[in-house]
Amino acid sequence: MLRCGRFTLPLNRPLIMGIVNVTPDSFSDGGRHGSAAAGIEHAFRLLEEGADILDIGGESSRPGAQPVGIDEELRRVLPLIEALQGSNVPLSVDTCKTEVMRAAIDAGADMINDINALQGEGALEAVAGSNAAVCLMHKQGTPQTMQLAPRYGDVVADVMAFLAARMAAAQAAGIGRERLVVDPGFGFGKSLEHNVTLLHQLDRFQALGVPLLAGLSRKSMLGQITGLDVDARLIPSVAAAVIAAMKGARIIRVHDVKASKEALQIVNAINL
Repeated sequence: MLRCGRFTLPLNRPLIMGIVNVTPDSFSDGGRHGSAAAGIEHAFRLLEEGADILDIGGESSRPGAQPVGIDEELRRVLPLIEALQGSNVPLSVDTCKTEVMRAAIDAGADMINDINALQGEGALEAVAGSNAAVCLMHKQGTPQTMQLAPRYGDVVADVMAFLAARMAAAQAAGIGRERLVVDPGFGFGKSLEHNVTLLHQLDRFQALGVPLLAGLSRKSMLGQITGLDVDARLIPSVAAAVIAAMKGARIIRVHDVKASKEALQIVNAINL
């Protein structure tokens, strides 16, 4: 079970986290849902397709992305949190800014999805003082530099050690283990070889003892393997989601909810 704000989520099957980017520059759908109205419409479409969680983002974290100001990020995400309060699914906010975390939680967010794993000043305290869940993600470098020359001794061991340390810091700050999720951060400071190794050995992350989130949807590693442009990566994305679920991921973060959910129904049916 995952304690997630207003919800307690069973994890007997992988949950689908639908991506709602209210940004002009996200790598896949930047600008398509840039206004609050368009973002809300897209969110309800994902709910109709079967999303179990919605992940709202107001700042792109793609390689090379430039940061946005706090006020602008809040302007993008708060209207969606308010409009989706009655949707009866947990609302996650994808942010690394402490001020945005606090405002999002105050507005009713059930989860914080932080690519910085709560390393920002005051971030641990912002989440600890609530009942929100948090996803701690690994990345190497910043979005501006992370893909220049990523290096690891042993990528799986290094990422697991980082996540274990951040889990310990979160628990020491008062965030209960039942509120923690971890994400190895596919594409965040990793080469194709690193990403493939992480996916191949994803089952090792179950040793951390908390739910594992996998975000592979439409990512560049899939394009590097298949040669397909970002908008043509539906089938590779679904394949990656199925592999991640079979290797123990309990939350699958996707753009294409309907196709992913249908594929994962087969995984669920055979209980792998």
